[in-house]
Amino acid sequence: MNDGNDTHNDTSSEGLVIRKRRKGIYVLPNLFTLAALFGGFYAIVMAIDGRFDQAAVGVFCAMVLDSLDGRVARMTNTQSAFGEQMDSLSDMVSFGAAPALIAYVWALKGLGRWGWIAAFVYCACAALRLARFNVNTAVVDKRFFQGLPSPAAAAMVAGFIWLMTEAGVVGEQVRWWMFGLMLYAGLTMVTNVPFYSFKEVSFKRSVPFAVIVLLALGIAAINIDPPTVIFGLFVVYGLSGYVLYVWRRAKGLQTSVISTSTDEPDERGLHK
Repeated sequence: MNDGNDTHNDTSSEGLVIRKRRKGIYVLPNLFTLAALFGGFYAIVMAIDGRFDQAAVGVFCAMVLDSLDGRVARMTNTQSAFGEQMDSLSDMVSFGAAPALIAYVWALKGLGRWGWIAAFVYCACAALRLARFNVNTAVVDKRFFQGLPSPAAAAMVAGFIWLMTEAGVVGEQVRWWMFGLMLYAGLTMVTNVPFYSFKEVSFKRSVPFAVIVLLALGIAAINIDPPTVIFGLFVVYGLSGYVLYVWRRAKGLQTSVISTSTDEPDERGLHK
């Protein structure tokens, strides 16, 4: 679906009318991208208003919507260069600027210049991470991400704030923990450490019944205590890359995720 008029008439020298198709913008996938952008913007507004639990939820909502836009584009065959650029800009707001600003307002402000330096390091690393992803799309092994994906880094930051807020802990009490987490998440985004991408998981394939049971148990576990479970899951994922790196190195396997093949990853245009 394109917005605007998608055709116009042109007359050739023989008097025949030739219809030329105009380039437009696909509405459906970009609606998901705009919704993800709104999630990041909403998170910033909630942080300014002091509602940090809602700010964290905004970041997680942006994550869910961001994971859908590329898949919707492929399912509807509406991929476009415009959509890829829009997706990256949305990610920079939702997973770069928003977590940095939320963390600064919640805890890092009390550290003075060290606080805004930590927030800037995270934000700058997110920008570098997204830029590197865009230029390395065709050469990175699609089974892995090169460095921590920006949505996962944002989830670690937002998850920690959500968990502490639910526990009644104010940011001033854990400001140095927040400082360390910001540096860890930011710098891990720009490392060459491999993180499993889960791109080989296909929802079109049949799976054993036990997998469905495990998924149901996972959903139930999240519902018991969402902040604790979600933060714990992303902490485990945020550490998994280093474990994978050490394991591959010990086995004598290639630790670089730069593929020897030039096949383009299936998830082009998704970040992160």
